[in-house]
Amino acid sequence: DGDIETLKMLCANIKENSLCGLGQGAPNPVLSTLTYFLDEYEAHIYEKQCPAHVCRALIKYEIMDGICTGCTVCARNCPVNAITGERKQTHHIDPDLCIRCGICYQLCAFDAITVN
Repeated sequence: DGDIETLKMLCANIKENSLCGLGQGAPNPVLSTLTYFLDEYEAHIYEKQCPAHVCRALIKYEIMDGICTGCTVCARNCPVNAITGERKQTHHIDPDLCIRCGICYQLCAFDAITVN
């Protein structure tokens, strides 16, 4: 609740302390999104997930065991070599090295890569 409450408090402070109508109306877009998209805020803040899969920092790519055939296409095309694995064995993505570019996800012909 802290982050959302802080946003609401900041909006109230701006409205109360602005000397003109333009300043008083400045927080309206934030208040509107809090009203209509609260679930999006909560997913970002509490679950560290982006439901729209747009926020790169909150995206995590994973290779599923049993679906990955070990064809190496993802590993060969990863621009930062974040994917490891032997041919014909399930590969793995190092989340610390991954830059979340999505190339592996786009190239996997077996749909073995998930976006979380």
